[in-house]
Amino acid sequence: MSEPIPVNPDVLRWARVTRGFDIDGVVEKIKRRRVTPETIRSWEKGTASPTYAQLEQLAYKIYKRPLALFFFPEPPEEETPQQSFRTLPESEISLMEPRLHDLIRQARVMRINLAELNDGVNPAKRQILHDLSFKPDISVAKMTAIVREYLGVDLATQETWGNTDAACKAWRNTLEDNGVFVFKETFNQRVGRGSIESPFSGFCLYDEQFPIIYVNNSKPDTRQIFTLFHELSHLLLGTGGVDTRLDDYVHLLKGDARKTEILCNRFAGSFLVPDADFNMRIAGISINETSIRELAKRYYVSREVILRKFLDRDLIDQSYYEKQVTQWARSAPSKSGSGGDYYLTKGVYLGENYIDLAFSRYLQKQISVEQLANYLGVKVKNVPGMELHLFKRRGGV
Repeated sequence: MSEPIPVNPDVLRWARVTRGFDIDGVVEKIKRRRVTPETIRSWEKGTASPTYAQLEQLAYKIYKRPLALFFFPEPPEEETPQQSFRTLPESEISLMEPRLHDLIRQARVMRINLAELNDGVNPAKRQILHDLSFKPDISVAKMTAIVREYLGVDLATQETWGNTDAACKAWRNTLEDNGVFVFKETFNQRVGRGSIESPFSGFCLYDEQFPIIYVNNSKPDTRQIFTLFHELSHLLLGTGGVDTRLDDYVHLLKGDARKTEILCNRFAGSFLVPDADFNMRIAGISINETSIRELAKRYYVSREVILRKFLDRDLIDQSYYEKQVTQWARSAPSKSGSGGDYYLTKGVYLGENYIDLAFSRYLQKQISVEQLANYLGVKVKNVPGMELHLFKRRGGV
């Protein structure tokens, strides 16, 4: 069908903006000679309309929206990034790639899934967001002590984990046991056969019943661990948040928004590397690559976290800190992922607890296999493979 389709121009523009594309970006994605920036503008003004084939490409391939949506009388109501992440300045929100916008929408769907699978009630016996909440002016030390005691994980327990992968899994399980749901995804933006590394390490969506943290699985385990607690602090402050590698936007913030972002970064470092233990171990220490690496290994954090603690104590200067961080960033490879195993990757992204929850409802005949596939984000034909993956993870043969 090559005839123009009378779609709602306001919805066309809304779909583009909420996906994070400018007009030139849409033209590049369409890759058709007769579609120019002026063509897109005319569609969004209502002076012209796309053909059915063009609309299909816009809806399914570019904007990731149902086709029927473009015939709605007005754009649907949807929480904007500005509403979800109140402490993030407009300049940072404008840097969000289309991939990140997709993941935020995906997180909202997961929140709905959790509510449906749990009959609207968080299944955790202890819910940290119900028991604890803080204001942005609380001291980092006090907040750290309270959260540490609540979670019940001491340094002696951490030392038994053995490596950063085990530590990342243990912290994830700890948060989920306390009512915070953690999912993983790669945030990298696909370009042709390659991808562009995302500067974002994770985000969280605040909700009283089903708070969610999304972690960028392409980042090293140590960064993922830091992200978990940066986002946890956002949730404990009653806000959604985004974790970027650079926090140079903080100076643009004012009032509680500024206090919140500073607190979240400091809390994550203070929680993962307790000050009392750290101060004892650095007494008389020589600060060099070896000592920094050993300390990072002890606490399962990045070398940057250790270096920041030295900087906060005036044991190094700003120029040394920036030089080392820049050098490490250039040489640090992205995490390679799960080795190309589809079911293993899905298992890592969704987490064993969520997969187990979905399958338990299915085995109790409370949902159909089609519904199960929808909750897992797979095709029906892949459900047996997901079940086998869960069986193996549970220790089956």
